[in-house]
Amino acid sequence: MKRKNIMDASDISRASTRLAHELIERNKGAADLVLIGIQRRGVPLAKRVADLVRQFEGVEIPVGMLDITFYRDDLSMLAEHPVINGTDIPFMIQDKRVVLVDDVIYTGRTARAAIEAVMEAGRPKCIQLMVMIDRGHRELPIRADFVGRNLPTSHNEIVHVCEECFDGESGVYIETVG
Repeated sequence: MKRKNIMDASDISRASTRLAHELIERNKGAADLVLIGIQRRGVPLAKRVADLVRQFEGVEIPVGMLDITFYRDDLSMLAEHPVINGTDIPFMIQDKRVVLVDDVIYTGRTARAAIEAVMEAGRPKCIQLMVMIDRGHRELPIRADFVGRNLPTSHNEIVHVCEECFDGESGVYIETVG
């Protein structure tokens, strides 16, 4: 496999800062916003953006985490005992502007599953989607509202978003398979 580095830690930091500013600008402030990171790598991004919004606006945005395993349309094709990372949304989402946060958007199926899970928890005012990487190749009519970087890829490439808390480094790279 061939590995190509796309973003380093400083690139991710700059993109996160821009995402936080875009979030504040598009929502005309931070009132009624909640962030929900999609397990696993969407969670640290959601926390990072919430910290930046607190620095810029002085407003604490609640952050939750969502495991979409049981909402996947390919659950029967996963391992017999899929890894469950847990959901923790310690706030009401009723009438809130929910921002789902993930590392990569590809086919749109993860976002669809996350939307379904959120709708079971209540009726938000709206749902927005934030991703660090949009690699294209959508199979569903879903788009991200906030994108750290658009990264055109081929189907034989895998995009990895590394987070310090999981991988010991921060960065984005592409591996070519085959």
